Amino acid sequence: MNRKTRIFLPLIIAISIALGIFLGTSLNYQKKTITFFGGTPQERKIKRLIDYIQYEYVDEVDTDSLLDGTIKNMLDKLDPHSVYISAKELEQVSESMNGKFVGIGIQFKMHKDSLTVVKVLENGPSLKAGIKAGDRILIANNDTLFGKNINSAYILKTLKGKPDTSVDLIVYRKSVGKQLPFTIIRGEVPIKSVDAFYMLNEDLGYIKINKFAATTYDEFKVALDDLLDQGMKKLVLDLRHNPGGYLQVATKIIDEFLEEGKLIVFTKNKKDKIDETFATSKGDFEDGHVFVLINGASASASEIVAGALQDNDKGTIVGRRSFGKGLVQQEMQLGDGSAVRLTVSRYYTPTGRSIQKPYENKENGEYFSDFEKRYHNGELMNADSIKVIDSLKFSTPKGKIVYGGGGIIPDVFVSIDTTMFFPEFHYRRSREFVFQHFDQNVNEFEGWSLEKFLNDFDADNHIYNDYMESIPSEYAVLNTEEEKNFKLYLKALFAQQIFDINAYFKIVNAQDIMLERVVQLNEEGYPLEP
Repeated sequence: MNRKTRIFLPLIIAISIALGIFLGTSLNYQKKTITFFGGTPQERKIKRLIDYIQYEYVDEVDTDSLLDGTIKNMLDKLDPHSVYISAKELEQVSESMNGKFVGIGIQFKMHKDSLTVVKVLENGPSLKAGIKAGDRILIANNDTLFGKNINSAYILKTLKGKPDTSVDLIVYRKSVGKQLPFTIIRGEVPIKSVDAFYMLNEDLGYIKINKFAATTYDEFKVALDDLLDQGMKKLVLDLRHNPGGYLQVATKIIDEFLEEGKLIVFTKNKKDKIDETFATSKGDFEDGHVFVLINGASASASEIVAGALQDNDKGTIVGRRSFGKGLVQQEMQLGDGSAVRLTVSRYYTPTGRSIQKPYENKENGEYFSDFEKRYHNGELMNADSIKVIDSLKFSTPKGKIVYGGGGIIPDVFVSIDTTMFFPEFHYRRSREFVFQHFDQNVNEFEGWSLEKFLNDFDADNHIYNDYMESIPSEYAVLNTEEEKNFKLYLKALFAQQIFDINAYFKIVNAQDIMLERVVQLNEEGYPLEP
């Protein structure tokens, strides 16, 4: 594999799985207050040491920082998913997993010395107030936000706040050449976890989920009902690059597919206490078939979904071996706004499989970034290269053989698409180009429908040519295949800016070989009876 290139829709596995550490697979435990320093000899020992350092050590020491480091070192001796989360990190992670935040509802970037609105978020306060993409926010509540070195954290602190509070903005609108005043009432802004849903053909629907957050089930249900109204008979559930999230949310989604009484998942703690979760009678897609797409960055709750459907002979799992996280974390508060996510149990698929991969040698970094190892072992290209352990062989009710011991192995293997490459430089530069293009051509696509965009975008290649002229000459040479792939990616970026991320996926999925395989399976009449 050329290290200067990467796969189209890049497999940023290490980043996705690192995020998965924080997302975890949470159980719905009652929140506990943990008293770190109590009466045990071990706790008193640590307390004494910190007191000695604080009061007797020759230099001034930040004991809070020292304690944070101690906690991290302790957790590093455990499994890879037991982690310490600082108060600052916990706020950010909790916000993401809540599926919403309180703010004014924009995506922004610092362009030169100006805070520039990149996109106004759907159903957010800024959209209702009349803020537009390309606006420069000059002042917020008398605080100047231009012409000085400010970071994203400072901007977020200024623009976010409590619900129903106001922020007074002075905005420069380039299209009219003057400053405009706005008063925006802060409100809840959704953070979507269902990226896209649409019909692939007359009977095959598609839903992509990027994580299992608090609002994911509700988003999924809206998408499912919409597709059912359009005549969907079979569903593609895309869980690629999904690092997991809340266990309860994943089981609610699984419940839509399984008949009442079917086992979804069970967990076991150190005392061998078993908690089982079964399907109820409310499923809206119990009669339809599900194709679940997975890859090496599908982890945790994503694997619970894939494993439950595979073990109940409900779904066809398509793609490549998933990450292999079968541990469940509980979040425990430490009293100062920080917390630990501590592994408290293991989960098992309905046939009894643990899909947790080994982590004895986690220190070398391979645990979270074994994409290259899988590539060099050949398993990203050939299903026969996936190593299985006969002692971890299980059988589904219909006699299908499945394996534990390290991820979900798909029923239908699809190799990585080695044709979908172009140089990595263009992934970074193209996003900046799209921003600059819209900044200079605000009204170019005004009034365009998605259908018109799909048919007519850059028909004369003027946008593509502008891009190539804007980059250093050594990067402006693409072969025929690379040029085709990059043009598709550029088109998708423009669609995301003009419409939404759903439009982005409609475009990139048009040449996705895993989806092409699913369409072929559907035409062949899957699921085939054994």
